[in-house]
Amino acid sequence: MSLQSQQTDTFPKLLLEHAQRRGDRPAIREKSRGIWQTWTWRQLADEVEALAAALHADGFQRGGHLGLLGDNRPRLYAGMCAAQWLGGVAVPLYQDATAVELAHPLGAAEVTHVFAEDQEQVDKLLEILPKCPLIKRVIYDEDRGMRHYAQPQLVSYADYRKQGATSLATKRDAVRAEAHLGNGSEAAAMFFTSGTTGQAKGVLLTHAALIDRARAAAEMEGLNDHDVAVAYLPPAWIGQNMFSYAQPMVVGYCICCPESSETMLADMREVGPTYFFAPPRVLEALLTDVTIRMEDASRFKRWLYAKAMALARRVGPQVLSGEPVSLVDQVAYKFGDLTMFGPLRDVLGMSRVRVAYTAGEAIGADLLMFFRSIGINLKQLYGSTETSVFVCVQPNGQVKADTVGPAVKGVELKFTPQRELLIRSPGLFSEYHHNPEATSQAKDVEGWFHTGDAGYVGDDGHLRIIDRVKDVGALVDGTLFAPKYLENKLKFFPYIKEAVAFGAGRDRVCVFVNIDLAAVGNWADRRDIAYTGYADLASRTEVFDLIADCVAQTNADLAREPTLVGSQIHRFLILHKELDADDGELTRTRKVRRGFIGDRYQTLVDALYDGRTNVRIDAEVRYEDGRAGKVSADLKVRDAKTFTPAQLKKVA
Repeated sequence: MSLQSQQTDTFPKLLLEHAQRRGDRPAIREKSRGIWQTWTWRQLADEVEALAAALHADGFQRGGHLGLLGDNRPRLYAGMCAAQWLGGVAVPLYQDATAVELAHPLGAAEVTHVFAEDQEQVDKLLEILPKCPLIKRVIYDEDRGMRHYAQPQLVSYADYRKQGATSLATKRDAVRAEAHLGNGSEAAAMFFTSGTTGQAKGVLLTHAALIDRARAAAEMEGLNDHDVAVAYLPPAWIGQNMFSYAQPMVVGYCICCPESSETMLADMREVGPTYFFAPPRVLEALLTDVTIRMEDASRFKRWLYAKAMALARRVGPQVLSGEPVSLVDQVAYKFGDLTMFGPLRDVLGMSRVRVAYTAGEAIGADLLMFFRSIGINLKQLYGSTETSVFVCVQPNGQVKADTVGPAVKGVELKFTPQRELLIRSPGLFSEYHHNPEATSQAKDVEGWFHTGDAGYVGDDGHLRIIDRVKDVGALVDGTLFAPKYLENKLKFFPYIKEAVAFGAGRDRVCVFVNIDLAAVGNWADRRDIAYTGYADLASRTEVFDLIADCVAQTNADLAREPTLVGSQIHRFLILHKELDADDGELTRTRKVRRGFIGDRYQTLVDALYDGRTNVRIDAEVRYEDGRAGKVSADLKVRDAKTFTPAQLKKVA
């Protein structure tokens, strides 16, 4: 039976097909206590069926909503499919969200059952149960610390599975029939938007939408059931869910769940993924780690690395794209691959990767080309929660730093006079849950989704994204102001972790900077600069000089672009603390909430624009245990070096 037939139009049907066709092949692996545990497709199907039987007996209804709260774990993915088996909707939630943050999505989605990973997640749910009265059952995976919990809603995963197995003894046919009742037009999952500018909305995606986009991308890249992927990002993010659930269900490849974020690199080296997905922040962290290691190496090794990387940047992308290079360069690159690039790929856990994607934010040209130059086929893709991820993808041999590629098969693009990108695709969401007004604003009667992104398609057919339409503004003199573009240029430096740009309606651009503690800390250690923590390091004059150089380089780049020369950064300060999702400054997908930050730190914004060189800040922070506290600091404000095009011509 073909996986593309109507008999496999839902995820449970795909699962049953895999169990029949490749039942003994690995479906999902998890590292626990240092040992990899493997579920085959047949074992996964048996697990899902037992959970579906338990949910069925527990009153879970077709069309009901089931929450999932935890890291990437086989049992949570099994719970997701079990809900869909019964015609329900899976609602993945961010595992690092606070109890208060969870109340809205759980209540808005009308969740009745929740699969929770451990005691930490259970405690959050118990705290908000009065606000979420519809929740009748919480199934927890790890039982450590749960011995004395007696709430009637709680049941262990092991006991729940046993209940399902018992129910199957007499009701297997009825439970199996539920899986075949579903069809592709039914809602499969609800993902909540990041809530960058307001209350997060529940995005409903059907089986058909997710399966169609998963299949289109898989066919484009030639994915097969021997591929291996790593599931390490939040499963509540549509990107991770597509790579670790939808595509494996379509293709039949194996996903691997690392033991923890701390062991992710070591675990990657053990499993050897062939298919990899990472937002730019993860790639930046990997490159920063490599840079720190090399800075600590001997002088000869640093010299050798610099020479090898110069060759890689010049030749590597052409080799990867299959473009012709001279025989001398071929031999030199092959030698570099044996002595430097291959070992480096192995250190990064990417020695077997043949397809890698980055998405979520713009990636710097240098960062993209670093990975490509050492032989990793890293490409950009563009999509969103509402579009089931795959809208545009860079084909092999057409990777460009300033584009996200042409439209994927089945996708149509067009633009409004204001340059807003509109999308029509089989992967579009059906609606925002219980929010018809927002749905009609985002998706018009002709089926076009209004993305809110400003961009254009070049003569090469590739899409280029400029910024969010609502964020693209102008200085008082009419100069274009694209804050995300400026922020991303600053974040391309390893010493800058986050940046927040201000300037719309003002006479100049100013920014907040968050330093990268690991990179700047290593830089300071090598210069014998003592510091006691983030705030102390961020206040050092030497660190201000370091960041000033990064800002100056950014301004030099902007001065070379006629439309952006006037949006150079004139003043900056280094924040006294790292921007944190727990403090509301970042979304759970690590996107900067620029408006919220501007309001919260209005005193600092005023100091940037009124000429002060010092400013005192008093702010509330929230600690990991939920306690609130206050921090105070005296911050320095610096002027930045700016350039005219004429100055740059003289230097050249």
